[in-house]
Amino acid sequence: MDIALIIAGIVLLIAGIAGSFLPVIPGPPLSYLALLLLHFTSFKAFSTDFLIIMAVVVVILTVLDYMVPAWGATKFGGTKYGAWGSTIGLIIGIVAMGPFGIVIGPFLGAYLGETIAGSDSKRAFKAALGSFLGFVAGTVMKLIYGIVAVVYFIMAIV
Repeated sequence: MDIALIIAGIVLLIAGIAGSFLPVIPGPPLSYLALLLLHFTSFKAFSTDFLIIMAVVVVILTVLDYMVPAWGATKFGGTKYGAWGSTIGLIIGIVAMGPFGIVIGPFLGAYLGETIAGSDSKRAFKAALGSFLGFVAGTVMKLIYGIVAVVYFIMAIV
């Protein structure tokens, strides 16, 4: 049974890392689930405090992942149109352009949203840049969590 749980955990860790970049995959929750599976093997029992802290971090990251790109657009002078455009652009970008759309979608969406709202091109570009930087920040946060989960997983089975 331990081997099956470890294999499932490895698959979840890989999916968790992929989810750092692909918004349709919940990266941090999958990475956490991998640690939880490992907890129930004979290799390593993580402390309750550790599991609770890691779960709280997952919840915080999940909430921030949706808020940071919109906040970035707003912080750089954008409006709610830019924030909504960023979110819609991300979804359309993934569908229309695949992995490249993850990067360009939020940027174009924020730009178009601001343009629709009547912003001049300079202000729209600035809001789009803020949205893009927010997306990058969210990706980095999720990737760091995924790497931490991989490190703890490997340390526990070695």
